[in-house]
Amino acid sequence: MTFRLSCPLLLLVATVATAGSSNSLLDVSPDGKRLLATNTDNGTITLVDLTAKKAVREVSVGDHPEGVAWMGNGPLAIASVYRDDKVVILDTETGKVVKTLKTDAEPYGVVTSSDGKRAFVSHDYPGTISEIDLVKQEVTRTMKSGEWSRGIAISPDDQKLYVTNFYTGTLTAIDLASGKVADTWPGRESDNLCRHVVLNPKRPKAYLSHIRSRTHVFNDRGSIFPELSICTLTPEQKDKKRRVAISLDTFNGVYVTANPWESAVTPDAKRIFTLYAGTNDMNFSEVIDDDYREVDRTGVISVGSHPRSLRFSPDGKELYVYATMDFSLTVLDTSKGVRKSGTIKVTTPKQSPEWVRGKVLFQTSTYPMSRAKWISCSSCHPDGAQDGRVWENPEGLRKTPPMFGLAHTHPLHYSADRDEVQDFEYTIRGKLMKGGGLYNGPIIPRTDFLPASELDQKLSGVSKDLDALAIYTNGFQPKLSPHIPAPGKLSVEAERGKKLFFDKTVACATCHSGPYYTDSRLQKPFNLHDVGTGDDSSEKMGPKYDTPTLLGIYRSPPYLHHGKAKTLMDVLTTANPKDKHGKTSHLKKEELEDLVAFIKSLPYETPPDETPNSVKDRPKPVVYGQ
Repeated sequence: MTFRLSCPLLLLVATVATAGSSNSLLDVSPDGKRLLATNTDNGTITLVDLTAKKAVREVSVGDHPEGVAWMGNGPLAIASVYRDDKVVILDTETGKVVKTLKTDAEPYGVVTSSDGKRAFVSHDYPGTISEIDLVKQEVTRTMKSGEWSRGIAISPDDQKLYVTNFYTGTLTAIDLASGKVADTWPGRESDNLCRHVVLNPKRPKAYLSHIRSRTHVFNDRGSIFPELSICTLTPEQKDKKRRVAISLDTFNGVYVTANPWESAVTPDAKRIFTLYAGTNDMNFSEVIDDDYREVDRTGVISVGSHPRSLRFSPDGKELYVYATMDFSLTVLDTSKGVRKSGTIKVTTPKQSPEWVRGKVLFQTSTYPMSRAKWISCSSCHPDGAQDGRVWENPEGLRKTPPMFGLAHTHPLHYSADRDEVQDFEYTIRGKLMKGGGLYNGPIIPRTDFLPASELDQKLSGVSKDLDALAIYTNGFQPKLSPHIPAPGKLSVEAERGKKLFFDKTVACATCHSGPYYTDSRLQKPFNLHDVGTGDDSSEKMGPKYDTPTLLGIYRSPPYLHHGKAKTLMDVLTTANPKDKHGKTSHLKKEELEDLVAFIKSLPYETPPDETPNSVKDRPKPVVYGQ
């Protein structure tokens, strides 16, 4: 594509990034006196007085806010609320939400213009950007930005947006004058989980922190790597490379870091800092203006449990890091070197101590979860979602499944070789993670690819940490589909598709039954089915598989255990040539489209919290907005 904004010098208009110029859980006011912290799991935003170094008030905004930005100098701010499909404008002085705006689904990152009059919000699943007039407090435009839009940054001249694709790391430039995509910087095939982008305030550079998922490797030292990609924001030129990548697994020599989450550049553009949510570390590096090395490591420092966000004071002398599982800010003095100068408590978790411990274990890549430190559970299942990849596992090709509804859809894995989350002690001790494990006792050795070991080994109740991991992992619930006109209602096309779905001649509901649209059950023998997909030469455990839930399936391509169906239509047609996966060959094109419309609408109503197949190790639901 042609880069429509031809002068990269426009990036140099401002020498200091204004508040809200890149997406983050944190934002510092332009005067440096106040900070806002997004407490995703609590559904709140905390106002912090940076002069007094203490939290002032906490404001409820909804289910899983993912970003916040000041509106000019305040006191108003705007926050994106991911699971409620809305943004809210809050008054930080009164502690009240003054406006709620319904938006496209899954609002993630939010940035504001330098004059505080406009905001831009990235939307994950739809792949769009909402433009919001902050004076009129209304959505004025929706722009296409590419699939899985998460990271977002606005140029200092307010002329361009830069947006990242979560699953590919692709960077996209949007010309705000036209609202069109103006340029792209593709990532490599292995680039993955890129949720953030930050701009250099003095040079045409963008920095993307993400991982690489090497799906053909199944071991602790070769599957997943931390990476920093640097894009040169100039028009495409022949023989000039505009995107380079720095492998962060060797950046500190033998000191391994994992799961890069977010980066920040100092206001003078001389240093860049990168957080690692898996190892609780932060790199600080010198920015080099040679278009070759780009950055040179200076040091690494521990910054608290599961750091997800960082922001500089306007003068660059202080850095605030949100250690989300410590529920506090780590304050760093960066005026001379980098040293800790204090902590600020931001919030108190709404969830139980067991849930908190389970999340810590799920996110960490350090011992006892892993010895090599590169991999955590969240490296493939970020916040319970999927990584969009198909892995060449020892048992065969396996697409990473999302975990939503897991508490009600046991047994686990496509091959139903585990009947409790505690069985993932086998993964922790196994080739992929090589950790010490969370249980002090022995486990039954696994023989080849027979599932008997995990099914015979009862690990529930033998380890508080394993039980905590189960409670957290079983806590993910699907949100209502954006493909419905209202909760509990279906479109006309989906209503027709629903009739086909439950028609016995089509037989989708034979296996995809019940409120979670699966016949999975913990009673033995398990309900496993041969749907004609287990004929791959690498398969060791097929051809019968457990029925996955269809709730939220609209946002989890590719499909089937081996990921060979790219779309839901492929599941019904090209991947179902013998009608073993539902009888669909007799359906007309319009009928198939109606059937897909219904499947994309799941869930169109909230599924129950208790079913005959629900497991006991799960958290109590959290009520947001209170």
